[in-house]
Amino acid sequence: MTQQMLAEYFPILVFLGIAAAIASAMVGGAMLVARQKPNPEKLSAYECGFEPFDDTRRRFDVRFYLVAILFIIFDLEVAFLFPWAVALGEIGWFGFLSMMGFLGVLTVGFVYEWRKGALDWE
Repeated sequence: MTQQMLAEYFPILVFLGIAAAIASAMVGGAMLVARQKPNPEKLSAYECGFEPFDDTRRRFDVRFYLVAILFIIFDLEVAFLFPWAVALGEIGWFGFLSMMGFLGVLTVGFVYEWRKGALDWE
């Protein structure tokens, strides 16, 4: 029974061994090839080299998240437009009107965000 189990799991063990060897070779190669010259800027509190100006527990401005969410929404709009434009000849009027409804909803949302001032950065 154990010989049969070993025979069944042997390809997985070989795969894990090869993966571990490749990972070790990549990490070891990067340590050998990369320049290892730490300086005070790299060893400071932030990667950019600046010391912290304020307390790190201060509130973060939510506008960054709002802009990111709006970007994702309108980026997905463009992602849906490309396949629609390619298949427009095959989907006919129903596909055209469906996309116009989709664009209409997005336009109403964009105008709403614009009117509320979500796009204004002080």
